[in-house]
Amino acid sequence: MSDDIPFQILGADRPGRWLITCDHASNRVPEFINGGDLGIAAADMSRHIAWDPGAAGVSVALAEALNSPCILSNFSRLVIDPNRGADDPTLVMRFYDGTIIPANRHADAAEVGRRMAALYQPYHAAYARLAAARRDRVICAVHSFTPQLRGRPKRPWHIGILHSHLDSRLSLALLDLLRREADLVTGDNEPYDGHLPGDAIDRHALRQGRHNTLIELRNDLIADAAAQRTWGQRLAPLLQAALAQCEMTE
Repeated sequence: MSDDIPFQILGADRPGRWLITCDHASNRVPEFINGGDLGIAAADMSRHIAWDPGAAGVSVALAEALNSPCILSNFSRLVIDPNRGADDPTLVMRFYDGTIIPANRHADAAEVGRRMAALYQPYHAAYARLAAARRDRVICAVHSFTPQLRGRPKRPWHIGILHSHLDSRLSLALLDLLRREADLVTGDNEPYDGHLPGDAIDRHALRQGRHNTLIELRNDLIADAAAQRTWGQRLAPLLQAALAQCEMTE
């Protein structure tokens, strides 16, 4: 993927009705941001604060299994977070899970606007085009979460399904199927609440009336390519079955 492009699209012409999205696919810092350096240690840039480890590989495998397109971001969430609304105070984080982000501490409105124009807006424009390519498009966002935040209890879930009260149809059907999987601890709006006004699902699915769900996988379970592919292939038939269940009741 070129460093100049803020997103990657795979399988744009695939015939499936799903759109798999990965808002936090990369920990890359573009060169125009402080010479490509946010001022934090490489170890911190590899942590969940900078991206969603493993989520990109799962997204690619899931999209392949569903024969559907996939869009992945190509910039760190610490540069600007594409899963936040434009007026969200956490759009550009100054401090996250114990780490100060030096290059963001004094980012003013002009700097945020520069990042918006170069990264955030092109990503969402491409996302919107893919979402609109089919009238029956279904959006599945893939994220990952850390097993434990600093100073906090360990998180017991293997997978979490996040959803909004505005439209929980697909998510609730998926939760029902996942709870039948004996080897999984499944969270309902865990480890986070599923509704954040202005976020990517709100913008591209809820406001458009599209079926949607957001999957959170614990990142130690998807640490290598084999595990990512296994999870993508496991989730695909569950998503298809959940969607069929939804549409049977409509």
